[in-house]
Amino acid sequence: MPSAQKPMRYGHTEGHTDVCFDDTGSCIVTCGSDGDVRIWENLDDDDPKSINVGEKAYSCALKNGRLITAASNNTVQIHTFPEGAPDGILTRFTMNANHVVFNTDGTKIAAGSSDFMVKVVEVTDSSKQKTFRGHDAPVLSLSFDPRDVYLTCVTNWLLLQKCNDVINAKSICRLGWQPGSGKLLAIPVDKVVKLYRRETWDNKFDLSDTSITQPLNVVAWSPCGQYLVAGSVDGSIVVWKVETQECIERTKHEKNYSICGLAWHPKYRQIAYTDTEGNLGLLEDIGDGKKTNDKVASTAAKDYNDLFDGDDDDYLNGDAIEPPSSPTPGANEDHGDDDDLMPTASHQRRAILDDDDNSLDIGMIKANSNLLAKDDDDDDQTGGFPALPASSTQQHFYDGPLPTPRQKPFQSGSTPAHLMHRFMVWNSVGIIRCYNDEQDNAIDIEFHDTSVHHATHLPNSLNHTMADLSTEAILLACESTEELASKLHCIHFSSWDTNKEWTVDMPKDEDIEAICLGQGWAACATSALLVRLFTVGGVQKEIFSLPGPVVAMAGHGEQLMVIYHRGIFSLLSFLNYLIELGKKKKQVLHGDPLSLTKKSYLTWVGFSAEGTPCYVDSEGIVRMLNRRLGDTWIPVCNTKEHCKGKSDHYWVVGIHENPQQLRCIPCKGARFPPTLPRPAVAILPFTLPYCQVTTEKGQMEEQYWRSIVFHNYVDYLSKNGYEVDENATSQSVKEQQELLMKLFALSCKLEREFRCVELADLMTQNVVNLAIKYASRSRRLNLAQRLSEMAVEKASELATALEEEEEEEDFRNHRNASYNVTTREIVEGYRSALCQKISKMFVYLFSSVLDNMSKYSKKTSSSSRAVNKQSPPVIKPLIPKPKSKQVMFLVFSCCFRTTGFQMWLEENRASILTDNPGLNEAEVIKEGMSRFRVLSSEERMAWTEKAKGRAANDLTEDKKRKRPTATEDEEKKNQEQKAEDSNLSKKPKTSGQSTNARLSAFAFKQS
Repeated sequence: MPSAQKPMRYGHTEGHTDVCFDDTGSCIVTCGSDGDVRIWENLDDDDPKSINVGEKAYSCALKNGRLITAASNNTVQIHTFPEGAPDGILTRFTMNANHVVFNTDGTKIAAGSSDFMVKVVEVTDSSKQKTFRGHDAPVLSLSFDPRDVYLTCVTNWLLLQKCNDVINAKSICRLGWQPGSGKLLAIPVDKVVKLYRRETWDNKFDLSDTSITQPLNVVAWSPCGQYLVAGSVDGSIVVWKVETQECIERTKHEKNYSICGLAWHPKYRQIAYTDTEGNLGLLEDIGDGKKTNDKVASTAAKDYNDLFDGDDDDYLNGDAIEPPSSPTPGANEDHGDDDDLMPTASHQRRAILDDDDNSLDIGMIKANSNLLAKDDDDDDQTGGFPALPASSTQQHFYDGPLPTPRQKPFQSGSTPAHLMHRFMVWNSVGIIRCYNDEQDNAIDIEFHDTSVHHATHLPNSLNHTMADLSTEAILLACESTEELASKLHCIHFSSWDTNKEWTVDMPKDEDIEAICLGQGWAACATSALLVRLFTVGGVQKEIFSLPGPVVAMAGHGEQLMVIYHRGIFSLLSFLNYLIELGKKKKQVLHGDPLSLTKKSYLTWVGFSAEGTPCYVDSEGIVRMLNRRLGDTWIPVCNTKEHCKGKSDHYWVVGIHENPQQLRCIPCKGARFPPTLPRPAVAILPFTLPYCQVTTEKGQMEEQYWRSIVFHNYVDYLSKNGYEVDENATSQSVKEQQELLMKLFALSCKLEREFRCVELADLMTQNVVNLAIKYASRSRRLNLAQRLSEMAVEKASELATALEEEEEEEDFRNHRNASYNVTTREIVEGYRSALCQKISKMFVYLFSSVLDNMSKYSKKTSSSSRAVNKQSPPVIKPLIPKPKSKQVMFLVFSCCFRTTGFQMWLEENRASILTDNPGLNEAEVIKEGMSRFRVLSSEERMAWTEKAKGRAANDLTEDKKRKRPTATEDEEKKNQEQKAEDSNLSKKPKTSGQSTNARLSAFAFKQS
């Protein structure tokens, strides 16, 4: 029965056009010289979905919901199907990519280009690539062996005339392997199709026909592997039955245009074809229609080959579940080395195990193998074992999600190592680039600040793959080879001697996997689960073990952060060490898990410029360590919110807390930038993920807590002895208190008084006083009273803290008196000046708070009570608690306690000023301490004892002072009350003044 040829329709502009079906055959996908990929529901679809992938598209392939295209911009791109959303770039070439194909299970693609190179790339992990060089012409066609053993391309066969690209080729020679068994390889050569036998590579036979008068351009196998179709440059399409070498279909292009694309329908007897004018056609009802047995044989052959030929590969790829009784370490290692953490959900195979979990079902094997007797004559089929029923031994096994593979070690700020031109590191100090091509293999180092060091060019004879850069040194590392061990190479350019380089060889079978630099030290993590520390000059220091394989390392100052997996064969779980390598070495984070976004992995690990640990995951979430909240991680930015496209990403290069800046490089359609042209750095703002940030309240809350988080480094630096900019610190505190005051005012307007008290608890003492004034002027007298009580409590807490600190210091001084008297007296000299400042602060503090706590008269005239019957209640006077008075007395007594150095300074101040006129108070104290230090220990002790005796006498005199009794105190209060009542009665009444106005005037009369 002759085939039915439908009229062709316009698909693309004039030029090379490719075609393929999706996995189910429900759509036809084409690409052409207009740079568009179009998805057709059928040949009559007048509104196909279009996806632009570049200026021109040369090839397309579709499998497992992934659409791969080879475009004229030298890239191989991936899109989702049928959505058509960009999903990144798999690989790049230096010239056009001409052809792209999937392997059988869709886990890998092969691409050939006009730069004479072939690349094989993992679809789920583009960093896992293999490059094949050595071709002497552009690669026009590729084909994967169904068993994933061979990859063939046309330039290996030396059968075609060389040409520059796919457009100028006389024949693009689209070859193909026989599906299923892969026994035959079909190659169009001139006017015939040559079929080569697997393994022996001899020409088994040729397929030809008298209707073919021009060279053949492309061939395609049917899914069952029994039919082969070929298209010629003059529009002829011929179909053969391979087993009988019989031509079963002949047809001609309606306009004799060259056929450049052929694709079989995966289920039906249809062939889609395209020509060099951009048209799309369809042939239907190919063959005699009796394909049931062929289909069964094809299915059996596939199952048989899956059982025998693909077992080992599948176990290594992690696609099968291995029996617990026969573990294979190599499988787990390969499985764990995958960078991409997205599980492959489209190709999950089941392993059929019997009762002892260690044998295959022989009956199933024989049952399937008997079906191959007709198609596989070369395989011996012995019937030594009877076929067993399939249900007797087959069992059901777990078919859920598989464990996520481990992430391979990486260097923050680096691009994949397989690239010829790549960034080895890009951080806040500089950039290190690596060039590895046929012309040069070198490393270029560039510093952002040329005053640190000039740019450097280094040869890369050892093939260094890892690098780090600091203001002191350059650290490089390479993997081991068969002849050489893994090496750590350091260039200490800040050294003052002439020998600035050193190299350390790792022990045998131990590879460096991650490196980092700090202030005065270097570190490397190895495959032996060890972290080795060195000084920047090359001295070996401590070594410690990691509980799992390393993922990344980062250093800053005296801090070392190590990210590692929970275990060797575990699920994806990152733990981290944070160690301070100063004089007092301590571990800050003890293997705490990292928080990651769902289905994401780490892309950057490091420190901010101020020394706060940070990391970024593949979903663009930036997290920072919050030391204020028990060393927890807080998300501070989502870079995906700033991306325009789904496949766009931001590549982080640095984080700054003051000013708040996230420095990164925008990457359009990729996860990392190219080295040329030089990428431009963008600055993104930080935003904490608080609720309702579109409202005024949410915005101010986010700004306040962001300011708190991004100024935690001040406490850390000051605590570790670093200098801190006091102006920036005071400015940040001022901004935080202003935001709190704005939130307080907003809560007052919303009549949220309880919320106002909560906000006041976060305020400083001076801002609480402002809040009291605001509440009084807003006629919220109950709120003002509560805030006044809070002010007193804050003052008492501060006084108690000072008292405890003073007692602790006295204890330390008493303990160390007999060992280091000189140091003790010097500290007391500084403390005396500090106590004077504190005393002044308390005088101002309590006067400003207590001045607003004047007493109201409890007795009012009956006429006033009648007039103001409906007025709000007056604020009762706040009486400080006796405990607070006692605390204040103790604080003031501690502040004005006299020391031996102070008594000596009082008596010798005149002589110091005579010898050194014009000194201020601080300089006088400093000079006095220098002179006091010269005295003998006996003289200093004498002055100390004299000061203690004077303090004891003062305390005795205070106790001897007569205190008023309770009766006298009560009489005095009554007299003051009567005097106040008489004064109130004498004042003229103002008829137009309300009670609230009088209360407000009273509350602010002292201010």
